[in-house]
Amino acid sequence: MTENKLELNQDQKKVTRSVLLGAAFLMATSSVGPGFLTQTTVFTERLAASFGFVILISLILDVFAQMNVWRVIAVSGLRGQEIANKILPGLGVLLAVLIVAGGLAFNIGNVAGAGLGLNAMLGIDPILGAIISAVFAIFIFLVKEAGKVMDKVVAVAGILMIVLVVFVAFKTSPPVGEAIVRTFNPTEISFFAIVTLVGGTVGGYITFAGGHRLLDAGVKGIESVPQVTKSSITGIAVTGIIRVALFLAVLGIVSQGLAIDPENPPASVFQLGAGELGLRMFGVIMWAAAITSVVGAAYTSVSFIRSFSPVIEKYHNWIIILFIVISTSTFAFVGRPVNILLLVGALNALILPLALGTLLIAAYKKDIVGEYKHPLWLTIGGAVVVVVMGVLGVMTLIEQIPLLFK
Repeated sequence: MTENKLELNQDQKKVTRSVLLGAAFLMATSSVGPGFLTQTTVFTERLAASFGFVILISLILDVFAQMNVWRVIAVSGLRGQEIANKILPGLGVLLAVLIVAGGLAFNIGNVAGAGLGLNAMLGIDPILGAIISAVFAIFIFLVKEAGKVMDKVVAVAGILMIVLVVFVAFKTSPPVGEAIVRTFNPTEISFFAIVTLVGGTVGGYITFAGGHRLLDAGVKGIESVPQVTKSSITGIAVTGIIRVALFLAVLGIVSQGLAIDPENPPASVFQLGAGELGLRMFGVIMWAAAITSVVGAAYTSVSFIRSFSPVIEKYHNWIIILFIVISTSTFAFVGRPVNILLLVGALNALILPLALGTLLIAAYKKDIVGEYKHPLWLTIGGAVVVVVMGVLGVMTLIEQIPLLFK
């Protein structure tokens, strides 16, 4: 009897570890999409070694954002939109609309990125590549235990991306010493780059990806806080490793005086760093980054409307599949609607301060978190993120709206 209990406890621990790791990689790979690869390349080309400072500051802000959000979700046992509705009736609906609209718009870009990845990897037509990738993503949600399959897929894809990007970073022989010095003593600081990186890493649906995954897997309650905290930090660490490795790879190319192709900056870096093999490797990385973002965007966006109807709750996997089908069809028949992406991108910048600010208030509501005591240092750090991203998000929105009417 005792042996059976021991075996049961060990199996349970394995499942919990698997879920915690899966949630961390879901968050990380959701943030490492096609835009992530391009942003990192372009900003490194502009700021050179000083981009290390931008990465450092953005990672610190990311940690505060994720730790606050994941903790409150876990302790309350509620999804983001449910918490928001408890703070202010209707706020959860607004948050859900913003998340779903942003997730759907950006998923068009993710699907496009998957198509381009297969094109670079195998020479397949981008639209056909996008459709093949969508079928792969849909298959995950057709499996009975879709959550477990998703955890494994994003973990494998994340590890694969780390290995390939680190390999190329070694091939380009970057000036590591200068990168370390400029990370703490930059010659140039770009606040726009910091906001872009934070928004792309923990903005929109990404803020909730890991927290909602843990909740769906039954990881909740005050007793889960240490595990949830560790998982959130792991997610940011994975994102940071990929970002730093890509930064060093690009820095190696820039320091050699080689010209990066503005038409496809990240592909150019890999080709310059490792020749034809590098281009194929870029295809693998682009596809892995895009397909995991497709999965993450669809899963998290739909998780925001699951609580609104028992029908949606019952058939949520099919709605996730519909979400992917709509994204893919839009790309295949319309392309990437630039104006819509610009507007939703600007709105996406506002989701983080709105969502994080709401959850910081919730952290002090007994009817939401019970007897849980939220650390003051986390509240202060989270408040700084809310103010910084709120102000700069509004500035971005003001800049983007006129572009719609040009």
